[in-house]
Amino acid sequence: MLDELTALFWSSPALQKAARVAVILVTGIPLVLLISRIVAGILHPRLGQQGGDLLARIVRYAGYLTVLIAVLQEFGFNLAAVLGAAGIAGVAIGFASQTSLSNLISGLFIVGERPFEKGDIIEVGTFTGTVEEIGLMALTLRTFDNRSVRIPNETLVKTNVVTVTRYPIRRVDLTIGVSYNEAIDRVMKVLREVAEEHHAVLDEPEAVIVFNGFGESSLNFMIGAWTVKTDVMKVKNELPLRIKEAFDREGIEMPFPHRVLAGGKAMEPIPVILTPARAPNTEPDS
Repeated sequence: MLDELTALFWSSPALQKAARVAVILVTGIPLVLLISRIVAGILHPRLGQQGGDLLARIVRYAGYLTVLIAVLQEFGFNLAAVLGAAGIAGVAIGFASQTSLSNLISGLFIVGERPFEKGDIIEVGTFTGTVEEIGLMALTLRTFDNRSVRIPNETLVKTNVVTVTRYPIRRVDLTIGVSYNEAIDRVMKVLREVAEEHHAVLDEPEAVIVFNGFGESSLNFMIGAWTVKTDVMKVKNELPLRIKEAFDREGIEMPFPHRVLAGGKAMEPIPVILTPARAPNTEPDS
């Protein structure tokens, strides 16, 4: 029986061709997958996980194309004619898909430069969110209100991109105004104490306290508190509350806007200062 099958195999070109195709598929596809994994393992330390995966995907697609060409050759396709027709079609398609080619090349630049990684928070134009995937043609961004935004790679190359989580620590800046009746040194001292008492604010670098100048109805200060990137939202939410509590405790007034009204040239100016009542939680007049 085995001899008959062997004789049938060697006497049938179709069976021999099918066997060669099966060998190409059985050995070629696993080999392509193995090579792509090796490439990803080599490139991950240098280009990051997303960059290594992207180039490994390109290698995988190229390997699949090579396997397909080998199978077509076994079936007797004239690859010279096919490639010639593909070349002509490629020129026509190239003119029609210049944007896609630009996105592909831009994606390779992004992978090489590594301005951000998967999981980073970035700002692109009016969008802010977490990088979910860096693809061959576009980046997928997940915004904080749970929307998925697809941004072409060409746009990322041409636009200013802010990587919010690039560095391990960040500074949270707040602007505060107090009444003109308050002492500048005393206000700066209270702000310093609030920053030092907050457990999420770093001691080094120390918080920046700056007197920004004179506003229309307030003395303006800026406090910049350093914290680790995972605690940014906590500091941004809690620090203003701590400052308000400290000001109330120390009797420091955070004023309402003031306006001065005066008459025209035909009459003697009579300045009238409109000052709203103090906040309910301030000390009553004696």
